[in-house]
Amino acid sequence: MTYQLDQLDVALIEALQQHPRAGALELSRITKVARATVQSRLQRMEDAGVITGYGPDINLASAGHPVLAFVTLEIAQGALDRVTEELESLPQVLEAFVTSGAADVLCKIAATSHEDLQSTLLHISKSGSVVRSTSVIVLSELVPPRVLPMLARNATEGGSRAPAYR
Repeated sequence: MTYQLDQLDVALIEALQQHPRAGALELSRITKVARATVQSRLQRMEDAGVITGYGPDINLASAGHPVLAFVTLEIAQGALDRVTEELESLPQVLEAFVTSGAADVLCKIAATSHEDLQSTLLHISKSGSVVRSTSVIVLSELVPPRVLPMLARNATEGGSRAPAYR
């Protein structure tokens, strides 16, 4: 069952993204609802799996990994488990998704240099499970990772809003 976010839930997520180190009291002030309401809503969204963490956002280029690439893999029949293990063993693989279409897997890879990326791609290509790979190097980011516009678009009206205490 999916959790239906309302406008207060979206406001809390937005406040958390804008003020990631804010506690419940500060979020209460920002959203103008009672602290208990904030704590309850955050707990419900965590329990439902909507909020999955509170870790810091990392700028990979500033952290020494300025090269980013998306790599599609065509894999041998029945080799998904082996490919998963191989990709998980490579720290440069940030994310990997099973996809439909011509490619079977889409990977997001970060590297310290083009040579580091080439080494990673050669390692993946040597896998007996990978039939073919295609790489696209990111030149610049047009739209940063975001979810708020989509969540706000689908948020339901209303919701329980106990007023904030002053």
